[in-house]
Amino acid sequence: MRPIRAVGLTALGAVAGVAASGALLKRALPSRGDEESDEIRLVAAFDGIELRSRAKAFRGGSILAWFGGVAVDLREATLAPDAHLTVNSVFGGVAIRVPVGWRVESSMRALSGGAEVKVPEPEDPAAPTLTLEGLALFGGIAVGTKKS
Repeated sequence: MRPIRAVGLTALGAVAGVAASGALLKRALPSRGDEESDEIRLVAAFDGIELRSRAKAFRGGSILAWFGGVAVDLREATLAPDAHLTVNSVFGGVAIRVPVGWRVESSMRALSGGAEVKVPEPEDPAAPTLTLEGLALFGGIAVGTKKS
């Protein structure tokens, strides 16, 4: 009986620790930015965030999904030169939609998760470029185009 109780208490402690760290993360790094913001910082810890950007000069920012989900739609945004977005997912998911005419350069990595960029290469060599970097740790990051 003692080993079962020890395993149960250890599991309960781990769950409480993860929940507490998520609450601390949410307080330490509050989300900033709305549909008109040129820079965003979105943090989804044990919840979900959905943003449809209409920024006039989107410069990028950061996205973190910690046991949560983030959906960002950039199809109505105008991209600024040198736009850079850092995307991290820990046991969560991030979905980013971009318009067909954008070029997306990615250096995202995945560890026991997935990071996928499905954006067709634009025909225009001077197409606006969004640079992505980040990590999917036991989570997923998907970037793609989709009709409105």
